[in-house]
Amino acid sequence: MNYNTVRVDINMREYGRHLQKLVDYAVNIENKDERQKVAESIVHLMGILNPQLKNVTDYKQKLWDHLFIISEFKINVESPYPIPTEDTYRIKPEKLPYPQNSIRMKHYGKNVEALVAKASSMEDIDKKEAFTEIIGNFMKMAYKNWSNEEVSNDLIKEDMKIISGGELKISDEMNIENMTRNQQKRRFSNHNNNNNNRNRSNNNNNNRNRNNNNNKNRNNNNRKRY
Repeated sequence: MNYNTVRVDINMREYGRHLQKLVDYAVNIENKDERQKVAESIVHLMGILNPQLKNVTDYKQKLWDHLFIISEFKINVESPYPIPTEDTYRIKPEKLPYPQNSIRMKHYGKNVEALVAKASSMEDIDKKEAFTEIIGNFMKMAYKNWSNEEVSNDLIKEDMKIISGGELKISDEMNIENMTRNQQKRRFSNHNNNNNNRNRSNNNNNNRNRNNNNNKNRNNNNRKRY
């Protein structure tokens, strides 16, 4: 028995060993016209074997490129697309740059640092203070969600000073409770809605059971009468 472990490895396994043999056969065809026809038939068959490529842009070019790759770039045929070579095929893409900026306080996230930087660069004092108040609101809500505990305003004020490098200050006149209160209201409202739905469901079940019992009693009375 001929096991795959002792066979020659195939170049693209998604097409299978039989297609690899067809490509090897096409490589050795001496007649140019016949070799071209066989190559075109193989590309058509590859499209049937790998239909998901149809969702890819220029999927026909992909099929022709795969034909040359399977043949180890030995097949001598004409392609309607630029013919790849072993050198161009093995070029590795450049690594994507990964952001190296560290976040001082990760529980607030990078967006808070971006907002603080934007507020620090504002020249209009009134807009700067209003923006600082909004950021303080968000910071308190984010910290509460992260720690799941009550957060003091003094802690938020100190964190704002650290993140902004002393450029922004949360004054005592600023209200940084709005977002947290609204979040609590939404949670309380959702809790009440769930309770109301549960009570409504229980009432419906009780009414249904009461009606069933009444119907049973009525049926029993009718039987006794007859």
